[in-house]
Amino acid sequence: MQYNYKYRLAPDEATRDELRHHIDVCRQLYNHCLYELNESTDGIPARYDLQGQLPDLKKWWIDLKGVHSKVLQMVVKRVYDNLSTLKAQKDNGRAVGMLKWKRPRDYRSLTYNQTGFKLKNTSGRPLLWLSKIGDIPVRLHREIPDDATLKQVTLKKEPTGEWYATFGVELDREPPAKPENPERCVGIDIGILSYTHDSDGFSVGSLDLSEERDRLERAQQKLSRKEHGSNNYRTQRRVVAKRHADLKRKRRDFLHRLSNHYAREYDLVAVEDLDAKGLMELPSNSRNRASASWGTFLRMLEYKCEREGTHFVAVDPRGTTKECSKCGVSTDKPLWVREHSCPSCGFEADRDLNAALNILSRGLNQVGVVHSESTPVETALPTGTVAVPAKRVVEAGSPGLTERTASAVSE
Repeated sequence: MQYNYKYRLAPDEATRDELRHHIDVCRQLYNHCLYELNESTDGIPARYDLQGQLPDLKKWWIDLKGVHSKVLQMVVKRVYDNLSTLKAQKDNGRAVGMLKWKRPRDYRSLTYNQTGFKLKNTSGRPLLWLSKIGDIPVRLHREIPDDATLKQVTLKKEPTGEWYATFGVELDREPPAKPENPERCVGIDIGILSYTHDSDGFSVGSLDLSEERDRLERAQQKLSRKEHGSNNYRTQRRVVAKRHADLKRKRRDFLHRLSNHYAREYDLVAVEDLDAKGLMELPSNSRNRASASWGTFLRMLEYKCEREGTHFVAVDPRGTTKECSKCGVSTDKPLWVREHSCPSCGFEADRDLNAALNILSRGLNQVGVVHSESTPVETALPTGTVAVPAKRVVEAGSPGLTERTASAVSE
């Protein structure tokens, strides 16, 4: 299993200058590779042919000798990875142009792969050793597993001026076996008013980031009044970047905690196979949909379910709101109707709860799992909902109301 661990670095001023110099050399090499590709008359050369020119470049390009060879090779790989991304978008029918040269502010990272780096722990002070650079203090806010093998490390300077290192590690272990007949199963309907509403009658509200957005807007207004290129402009731009970083960190913290809860508490998790990118292109309410980060949440939930040995099932979302989870009869409901009332069987429940039950039913059918008691629709039809604010999720680490939810539903 392969995972990424991200940590904050604390380099001194001399090391910061050295890192900036290395990144600038990598940026110039990236632009040189683009020049070679554009000037080639025999088509796009193979990656390893271009990579094989690096030793000759070092003979006259003195700055390249001060950068580790693996870092330079990863720059060439980065160019070809970007070309592959453009080709994939073009094959999907999107209008694409050509790769552009990188300006200094557009290139902020470098990667050591396989060699040239080492994580040391000297007298309780974790240090990241990098070839051609030296030791950099690193803040290990969580331990890397003992059986993890470090494969690569990527250093990046954020727009806020902070430095981070992302370790790519490989764990020498097999993922836990998924249970053949899962007992704890849940279907999750995601939305905006309630971020998640599951089939157990458990509702988690959306994260309130209004205060962070207000601070961001005020910082952007101050930036607009500064003279472009002045010292005050650069200082205020750093403030705006910090406001953006606050929003991103709080949102991702909420998504990590919520997805971790579902991955650990259940044996099977069924969700909607949403086209998050397509939903963003709809004409209205795009700000709330972007802030919800549904695609990020589903990706987090998927890899955490794999890590915990939990079944992850993505089902077709069409009709999950209209169908009755008890009898299967479809009933049209406008978006402002938040209660499900079946005219056929008389079953009444929250609109999102009904959708979550349908998602769970489809997930079990898709996996071919038979519930231990009976079908999920017949065994669990909670009529009430236990609502939890997003703030509680962030503070407690998980909703933490599983027992209370079960008792509330039974009552």
